[in-house]
Amino acid sequence: MTAIAPEPLIDFAAAVFRAHGVPESDARLFADSLVQADLWGHQSHGVLRLPWYAARLKSGVMAALTAPELVVDGGAVAVIDGHDGIGQVLAAKAMDEAIARAKEHGIGAVAVRNSNHFGTAMYFTRMAAARSCVGFLATNASPAMAPWGGREKLLGNNPWSIAAPGGAHGPVVLDIANTAVARGKLYLAKQRGEEIPAGWAMNAAGAPTTDPAEGIAGLILPMGDHKGSCISVMMDVLSGVLTGANFLGGVSGPYQAETRSGAGHMALALDIAAFRPLAEFEADMEKLIGDLKSVPPADGFDEVLFPGEIEARADARNRRDGLVFPEDTRADLRDLAREMGLESHLPF
Repeated sequence: MTAIAPEPLIDFAAAVFRAHGVPESDARLFADSLVQADLWGHQSHGVLRLPWYAARLKSGVMAALTAPELVVDGGAVAVIDGHDGIGQVLAAKAMDEAIARAKEHGIGAVAVRNSNHFGTAMYFTRMAAARSCVGFLATNASPAMAPWGGREKLLGNNPWSIAAPGGAHGPVVLDIANTAVARGKLYLAKQRGEEIPAGWAMNAAGAPTTDPAEGIAGLILPMGDHKGSCISVMMDVLSGVLTGANFLGGVSGPYQAETRSGAGHMALALDIAAFRPLAEFEADMEKLIGDLKSVPPADGFDEVLFPGEIEARADARNRRDGLVFPEDTRADLRDLAREMGLESHLPF
């Protein structure tokens, strides 16, 4: 199957968004965030989702013109009402705002309400690491799993990310959902015609399943049993209740084309220089990473990897070799291009 270079793919995705009325700069950021997820090896959050976002723009439940309103301006703290704008644009605005406030106050905390799904959280926390801050970002999401001990879908996977500068190694980045696996990985397995591993999901009757379609219709299991469930609740406290956004079953997902999302986010930035000299911090980060990687690998492993190293390697490889997608993803993108009269922009 032919590999696709990232830039023409970004151009196509941006053209789709512009055709729905998204301004050029927002369309480029939106498109870049999707293709970057593919470059990092997270196709569950990449252009696979492009038709979903396009459908939400078309129906009007996600506003093409993102108009963030600063409703609380309290020094280190801010609250933004996103007015149903594009989640990626609002998350970038929130992280920029948090970094600016951290540079002034040492810490910045920016809450966002009335937003949408923002894709891959590490896309935004890495913005903080690039500006010599530690970044944190959490969001709530549409129901994917039952609270621990229950059997009704109510909790989102409510992902979160932390990123920090790693000196010569580049950023150290954590980006995880609180489910055993991100729901997008079930959609990706469905597109690839693959089974999912046992332990990822249950069907609607509450029985374990390896069928991704059954898992999508049923329940995704939490990571670490009760731990993942409880962390997800607390991320909803940060992202939903504290921000004034919707929470639990009040949040709708990006694949629901006719329902406003109501999602909330919490962005934090810590200015490293407010705590200690940046050079000392980065030297210690380099030692931390070196110590991690010096641990002898266990059976079945070639080496110890630090958080974010897999993505950095995937990015380098995919930029060199191009991106390869399942035929179902290509078919969906061809259908979208045909529907919108953008066949000439399609890079395959």
